[in-house]
Amino acid sequence: MQIYLPIAEVSVNALLLLGIGGMVGILSGMFGVGGGFILTPLLFFIGIPPGVAVASAANQIAGSSFSGLLAHLRKRTVDLKMGSVLLAGGLLGSGLGVMAYSALRKMGQYELVVSLLYVVLLGVIGALMLIESLRAIRRARNPNAALASRKRHTWAHGLPLKMRFRASQLYVSAIPPFVVGVLVGILAAIMGVGGGFIMVPAMIYLIGMPTKVVVGTSLFQFLFVTGFTTVLHAVENKSVDAVLAVILLVGGVIGAQIGVVLAARLKAEQLRVLLALLVIFVCLKLAADLVIRPAELFSIEAARG
Repeated sequence: MQIYLPIAEVSVNALLLLGIGGMVGILSGMFGVGGGFILTPLLFFIGIPPGVAVASAANQIAGSSFSGLLAHLRKRTVDLKMGSVLLAGGLLGSGLGVMAYSALRKMGQYELVVSLLYVVLLGVIGALMLIESLRAIRRARNPNAALASRKRHTWAHGLPLKMRFRASQLYVSAIPPFVVGVLVGILAAIMGVGGGFIMVPAMIYLIGMPTKVVVGTSLFQFLFVTGFTTVLHAVENKSVDAVLAVILLVGGVIGAQIGVVLAARLKAEQLRVLLALLVIFVCLKLAADLVIRPAELFSIEAARG
């Protein structure tokens, strides 16, 4: 069933978009990631212009995050105080990111820059996720090693401005989560990602936040930051395709509920390995598209005479 997207100015299969939104929603519910690092490249692959894909993906991430957040609130696995610190940084970063987005589009370099950023980020994050997932599987087989890793303190615990986060059972500085929030907000605006692939590992390994709490808390931050980013893109750049966003949103909301159920039934370590492999595959596909000669070549030549 083909449907025309007025802002993107292309026709695509509505069921395909619904399926993509659902798959990203499942990832959101299972891992606490916004899913934009997979969603946006997939939209590139089916012909959606990068500028529209980034702006519209932020809206879908907000919807799927809301759906997943409701499920985690029912389980009481959300640290609202930590989420507020992350949100404060995220809103600042989102504003900075939209300014950078507008500047890159005016220079005509946005599509190249965002593609290169995706290749670098996905390659690095995918490799790190795979390595850490394999280590987690080994730790699960060695309880003593797992206990030692949980007791480890990092430099982040010695910073000033400490706050007590009761839901996470932490007494740490508010500076690291604020900085992580700023970075995630910038990525949300420029690349259309929720930033969970950075936030979740950072909060777990840098601050020591419990995994069962960090997933719901990250979804809390994504909801407001990506919603704010969508509004900024719509007002400043007019690049949000409402039709595309709604279809992705419907699939994402349904998928997030499925993801929360699956997360409770499947082994987290093995799932993270599969997610890492998926990220690496998308990275390689994007890199190939940048270097492989296209089937159709277009050139612009000044008129003579």
